[in-house]
Amino acid sequence: MGGYNYDWSIITKNMDIFIDGALKTLEISAIALLIAIPIGIIFGLGRISRNKFFRLISSIYVEVMRGVPLLVLLFWIFFVLGQFVRLGSYWSAILGLAIFSGAFIAEIVRSGIQAVPKGQMEAARSSGMSHTNAMRYIVLPQAFRRVLPPLASQFIILVKDSSLVSVIAATDLTLNAKNLVATSFRSLEVWTFVAIVYLIMTFSMSMIIRYFEKRLLSREN
Repeated sequence: MGGYNYDWSIITKNMDIFIDGALKTLEISAIALLIAIPIGIIFGLGRISRNKFFRLISSIYVEVMRGVPLLVLLFWIFFVLGQFVRLGSYWSAILGLAIFSGAFIAEIVRSGIQAVPKGQMEAARSSGMSHTNAMRYIVLPQAFRRVLPPLASQFIILVKDSSLVSVIAATDLTLNAKNLVATSFRSLEVWTFVAIVYLIMTFSMSMIIRYFEKRLLSREN
């Protein structure tokens, strides 16, 4: 380290590369989350469904996705599934992140629904509502308020997990940094700045989440 000559100008000279990579990271993460949410809702409902087959399929999906490393899943989608369906690195990254995050969102949804007092469902059914309508109009709105904070936190986790998509050549902040290091040989400066960028993104989102959590709590009180 003593003989290393620092050159932080590599950051300012290539700021456009970092900005482009950060925007791509947020784009991939946001699209993946939009796909993961309906997946999570469907399988979250499946986890508590009275239909044994639906409940079994949902449980298998959740347990498999939670047990398989994201990196392995990305490789499988890109190299194996990619032989049959031409997704490309961009959509392979989004699909992998969505399927992976969907399993965790399913558990968030399940726990949120089960946190709603059973009396709410019983009261709705006794008033003549069907199970589906009671779930839709009574239980799910209450569950939504409970799952919103952990769901927002899942997005932060998704942003950090997205750094793995560079292994399948999906353009993001990490891949742009790898390419810059390969040409400039300034790994210390580049990776230090990349870590700071990820920290800024996740910390900013964390502050936004806390703000909305406080607003939500103030409305409930």
